[in-house]
Order: sequence, then C-alpha cells, then structure tokens
Amino acid sequence: MARRDPLHDIELLVRSRHGLIIIDTDEEERATTLLTHLADSMQLPLFIWTRTRGLRRADLDNAVYGTADAAQALAHIAASPIPAIYLLPSSAALFNDEAQQERIKEIVQQFSRRDGALVMTGEALALPATLERLASHVGMPKPDLKEYEKLVEQILRDLSKRMKVRMLMAPAEGRRLLHQLQGLTLLEAEKVLTKAIVEDGLLAADDIAYVVAAKKALVERDGVLEYYPLEEHMSEVADMTGLKAWLGKRKNIITDPEAAEQFGLSFPKGLLLVGVPGCGKSLCAKAVAMEWGLPLLKLDPGALYNKYIGETEKNFKRAMVTAERLSPVVLWIDELEKAFAAGGSEDGGVSQRVLGTFLSWMQDRSGEVFTVATANDVTKLPAEFLRKGRFDETFFVDLPDADARRAILQIHLRKRGKDAAAFDLDKVVAATVDFSGAELEQVIVSGLYTVFAAKQQLTTDALIAEVAATRPLAQTMAERITALRDWARERTVAAN
Repeated sequence: MARRDPLHDIELLVRSRHGLIIIDTDEEERATTLLTHLADSMQLPLFIWTRTRGLRRADLDNAVYGTADAAQALAHIAASPIPAIYLLPSSAALFNDEAQQERIKEIVQQFSRRDGALVMTGEALALPATLERLASHVGMPKPDLKEYEKLVEQILRDLSKRMKVRMLMAPAEGRRLLHQLQGLTLLEAEKVLTKAIVEDGLLAADDIAYVVAAKKALVERDGVLEYYPLEEHMSEVADMTGLKAWLGKRKNIITDPEAAEQFGLSFPKGLLLVGVPGCGKSLCAKAVAMEWGLPLLKLDPGALYNKYIGETEKNFKRAMVTAERLSPVVLWIDELEKAFAAGGSEDGGVSQRVLGTFLSWMQDRSGEVFTVATANDVTKLPAEFLRKGRFDETFFVDLPDADARRAILQIHLRKRGKDAAAFDLDKVVAATVDFSGAELEQVIVSGLYTVFAAKQQLTTDALIAEVAATRPLAQTMAERITALRDWARERTVAAN
C-alpha cells in the first residue's frame, strides 16, 4: 500500500471547504510542522492555540489577549473574518461543554463559505455525534527512515553545542539503528537517543540496546503483548524444508518492499501452523522473525480476556494498534484455539466478538504485520480461520523423521556444549521413532541431570536409558494424532 501524504489530504479537504479536520495523532510537533507547510503553500496564516499562551499567529510571538480560555479562543475564531487555519492541539477537553460544541459547529459552518479550517489533534478523539458528522479525519503516517535520520542528525548537532559528542557507527549499524527506531514517535526516539548519547558522549552500536528496551517497555505497557528479543535462527529449526522454502520466497518482500510493490506484490498476511505438540511450531514463529530481521510480538490470550464487559475487546484492539505502530513486525499468536475458541456461549459471546474483530483486522489492517498463529487442536478452531484467504497458507507440522531427529539431537547437544560426534546418534535415532522435537530435547536434558548427579559424563547409553523411560505423546495420544493427520492430509501443506 502506497504511503499516504497527509499534507496533500489536508490541503484537499481545506480547498473543498471541510471546516473541521481531525488529525489522528498524539505527535503535536509533527502536526504543527505539517500545518506550517500547508499554510505556506496555501498562503494562509496559521494560528495555534495552547492553554498556557492562548491563540497566537504561528509567525508572531504575542497571543490574542484573553484567549488562554478555550471558550474565548473559540469566540475569537468565530468572530474573525480572516481566512486562516486554526490548530487546537490535544482537543479532547473542548468537547465536554455543550456551549463549546455549538461554537465549534458555528465555526465549521463559517468555513463552508470561506477559506480556512479548524484543525484538532489527538489520538482516538471521541467526538460528540453532532460534531462527528461534520469532521473529516486524517491519519498521520508513522515517521519514515528519513525522518528518523534527520532526527539523529539534529540531536547530534544540538548536543555538540554543549558537550563533546562522537558518532561511532558503521553505515550498516546506522541503518540498523534507524530500523530499530521504527514504532517510536519522534519525541520518544529523541528522548531515548539523547539519554544514550549524554551518558557517555557517544552514539555507538551498543546504544541500539536503549532503543530495544524502549520498544519493549512500549509493547508491554498494557500487558497484552510481549516483546521477544531475536534469539532463534532458522539454522536452529531442523527439517521444515517446505516451510523454509515458502518463507525464503517471501523474504525479498520484507527486505525490498518498494521493489515488491512495483512488481505488484503486497506484504504477506501470515501463516497458520497446526500439528503435533512439541514439534517446533512455536520455534518456527521465533525463527521467522530472526530470518526476516523483524521484531517479534507475542499475543498472550490469558492477558487478553477481562471479566469486565467490553474490556476484552478494548484489550485486543489496543494490542493490534500497537502491532501496527511497530510494523513491519511478526505477530505470534500461540495456541490460537485458546484465544478464539469455537462456540463462545460459555463466555457470553466475548470470544466470538473478539474473533469478529480479529478477522476484520486481518482483512483491513493498515500496518505490515505478519501473523504467525499456531494451533494444536484444530477441532476447536472456528471455521472462519480455516477458510482460504485468512492466512496465506496453512502448514501441518508432523513428527520428525529419522534425518530430522538426528539434526534435532545435534542441535541440542551443541547448545549444551557437547560434541555430537562423540555419540552413536544412529542408535539414538533408531530408538526414538515417533518422538517429537521437545521430547528429544528432554531426553538430552534428563540424561544430563542423571549423569551430573552420578558425577559421570553423558554417553550414548545414558541417552538410550532416558529414551526407554519416556512414553512419547505419539503413543499416549495415538488416536488424536492419527485423527489430526487425517484432517491435515487434504487441507494443509506439509511443513516437514
């Protein structure tokens, strides 16, 4: 989707005599800069109102006498015959008084007959119905990389006037910093970067950690989303050749979105991973983010639901707004069936309402959010999720075959500082038919505990002993896994 130009949109509204324009943003400085450019291009004066100074012309210092009071400011605007643009930042409080609402309606009607407009800013402003019918909303796009780059240059320039400042970043590290800043407002980014530089007089690669910490705090402020650091890599995912090939074909869309858009491709929606528990579905979600170099957010279904009426839906919408704000991003929803169970009568229909909101968001979302959803029990998933088009693809993750089991054993031995060549892996692989990846990992972990307690070293025989003591899920839940495979055979693509 092409990036919209709010300057063009607002100018079009003003020329079309739309008298009340709402800029949906809490970034007042960006809105002021935008309207300054607009006023210059349209050759109209710009007046800005604040509670402390009152109503003043943007290019003059003195404010109109007595206009610090909102009612007086609106009265002055209504009485002024001058074609102008009037900016009222953070305007929510102006709607609480019915007299002020009527005054705003009067002003809007006047602008239907002359040039100019009344512009208000605020995030998710709740307008009274009488004003909502008159208002035109304009979204403020997220800052782009050029804006972040200009911000960094400005901060370094301003700080160098009062202290010694050095920039110690290679070009690749600088690009990484700018990409990590995505999702922060310019004001938030300025605070984070200023703190990082003032601490030691340097802007270096280590300071990227400050940005990551700020984004983590932003995401987890509401307690619905979790920010996961990128720790896993596709090399840590054994097998999954079908899934890896699918992701590889789409990686260029992430790394070169402009070329992809010119070619007619849009940002992918996401994928659904269903399959046997413990076979690496969650690991794949983490690895996708690492492979594509995108932040990973996890939606926690347990934190989503609230006992108060309407709060669950608000929690979900807030989580989606946060995900879009940080886009491009990978959104991981683990055990999807727990968040959107079919039925919904037990919870008064809350899960069905959230499901409807989620499906609408998947269809209409404005941000580049790649959703990776995992599910263990497809029988509990609503049919709407399984319909073609909701996700780009549905993959089935089965139990690992012999080659995959060997690779999994090698990965987990290497993680724990063990040389895989010192073990007879063929013997262990032959003994672990129908073991999941999680069960193979546990064989190694349990074996390490056993030999550590006995003050011995891990051996092939110790691993085989742990295998013999394990009842894999494929045996204890054989009927369920057989039914899952039968369901997936004609409905999904093999991930393995």
